[in-house]
Amino acid sequence: MNCPYCQADDDKVVDSRPSEDGGAVRRRRECLSCGRRYTTHERAVELPLMVVKRSGLREPFDRAKIADGIEKALAGAEIAPEALEAIVDGIEEDARASAPEVASEQLGLGVLERLREVDQVSYLRFASVYKGFNAAADFEREAVELGKATEPKRPR
Repeated sequence: MNCPYCQADDDKVVDSRPSEDGGAVRRRRECLSCGRRYTTHERAVELPLMVVKRSGLREPFDRAKIADGIEKALAGAEIAPEALEAIVDGIEEDARASAPEVASEQLGLGVLERLREVDQVSYLRFASVYKGFNAAADFEREAVELGKATEPKRPR
């Protein structure tokens, strides 16, 4: 740590306290060159969550992409904005709990799981894009599956 006054990198910690509800540490330091004191704050660096796409490509997790896909599926449904945020929060929380990398398939299944509980029509809209429906029979099959009490089938 360089002293903000003389730029020397030789200092000692005089006082150390937790701050911001334990999310950071506040330290008072004394420069050993000029004798002046200054404050620093230390925080743990949050590791970025990476999404592994089906193609093998890796990209940073983007909350907005998840929210956008869910909003499109919910088009016309009477869902409160807080409910949408709760869905996205739950998906992000599950993803961060799993590892520093999460498969895009896991995110899609998380969306399907939550939409299944919220709105069946929105579930079918999202499933049609996520699972790549290309015939009316695909919708029919998924609607039958939706009526069952089991988890959605994984795409092949």
